[in-house]
Amino acid sequence: MLQRAEPQEFERVLSSMCTAPHPVARKAAERFLATNPGDPGTYETVADLEREAVDALGDLTGLADPAGYIASGGTEANIQALRIARNRADTDDPNVVAPVHAHFSFTKAADVLDLELRTAPADEYRANTAAMAELIDDDTVCVVGVAGSTEYGFVDPVPAIADLAHGADALCHVDAAWGGFYLPFTDHDWHFGHAAVDTMTIDPHKVGQAAVPAGGLLAREETLLDELAVETPYLESTSQLTLTGTRSGAGVASAVAAMEELWPAGYREQYERSMDNAEWLADQLDSRGHDVVGPELPLVAADLSVPMTDELRERGWRVSKTGAGEMRVVCMPHVTRSMLRSFVADLDWY
Repeated sequence: MLQRAEPQEFERVLSSMCTAPHPVARKAAERFLATNPGDPGTYETVADLEREAVDALGDLTGLADPAGYIASGGTEANIQALRIARNRADTDDPNVVAPVHAHFSFTKAADVLDLELRTAPADEYRANTAAMAELIDDDTVCVVGVAGSTEYGFVDPVPAIADLAHGADALCHVDAAWGGFYLPFTDHDWHFGHAAVDTMTIDPHKVGQAAVPAGGLLAREETLLDELAVETPYLESTSQLTLTGTRSGAGVASAVAAMEELWPAGYREQYERSMDNAEWLADQLDSRGHDVVGPELPLVAADLSVPMTDELRERGWRVSKTGAGEMRVVCMPHVTRSMLRSFVADLDWY
């Protein structure tokens, strides 16, 4: 089977928030595949690279002296952020308040960490801060904002959410797993420099074009990460704060390589190209009579019928649906105008 199998090509993938890694990221991943940043005392070179990766992510997110690490992805980073919030709080009945469009990893995190997850309705696809405020009480340990929602690509009012969190003596966590590499080139207020954000998820293996897995957890202060540390007496390093423990250095090295190659000019060019593609697609769908949501970031949702979406998949297009049933297209770095023209042509055929 393995000899005959070929990896998925990206030429018709319109649903994924991952993309083909940049060539320099692929090479770096192969070089550091067998290293383990989970044991920095032994694997010192990749540990140094991880610090470089975190510093680079700090440049993207307005944080001059960032703490954090390269995680397996957004799910791990979101779990760890809520774990920090839970561990620092003085309550036996902790809850987390998030908008209804928060990523499903928060449901996993609440289950794993024995937290109550309270979700507030959205207002025009963004967090409704008044509704969130009604859910906050003395047992709230974290208030979550989303900077680039998974379904629609919209950005929550992060400064207002941070104010809600700190008014309740809770932490503010921002999930920018997908949007974080697009948002530096927009006018949105979303990062550590715009608001009193405590922790953030931002994934180099999405728009950052690192190899999978390479997520990112950032914290405003190193002391927040102390809430995660456990002793590791049989390793050369004496403690560990990551969730996965042993992990390949491939993600760390590829994240550094991609960001060194592309930040900032390459990422800016990619944002502009992806946004142009998303706006072009939105115009094409609108002109054909479809109700279109967005794009605020390079993601388009439209009210194509479920049978039509299924027929497009039968022709090889990888498209997905929102919870409300709209077709969803993510304009990732591998998505070209030529791809979208072919997609619209197939759409017209139906």
